[in-house]
Amino acid sequence: MSHQGSSSSPRFTALVVDDDRFIQMLHRKLLEKIGIEALAVVNGKEAVDLHRDGQGFNLILMDMEMPVMNGIDATREIRAMGVRCMIVGVSSVANESLRQEFLDAGLDDLLEKPLTAAKLSFIVQEMGYYG
Repeated sequence: MSHQGSSSSPRFTALVVDDDRFIQMLHRKLLEKIGIEALAVVNGKEAVDLHRDGQGFNLILMDMEMPVMNGIDATREIRAMGVRCMIVGVSSVANESLRQEFLDAGLDDLLEKPLTAAKLSFIVQEMGYYG
């Protein structure tokens, strides 16, 4: 990917963690539309491994229910590594105790999936990113 001109603002990156390929694509496209580079992985273990390898992101969109490692465990592990970026849980689960467990794992916010452009814009503006 080539960048035209010189941009003085640092790159803003996001990680989409979801086993649903359609949701991955949708969330990545929404992020890219507002100028955020997005990488996608299919489960929490891949997200944890990326952070263990030294990768960092400004924002993580974390699904709750995934095979291999779910979003609750992945969020706990990422936070235990000292990662302080914004982690937004994304879930379609209605079970209130599971949603609370996800929040308690270290989320900054928990939203219903799929995300919309408006919800995503609000999140990144809260973080001080305006594109």
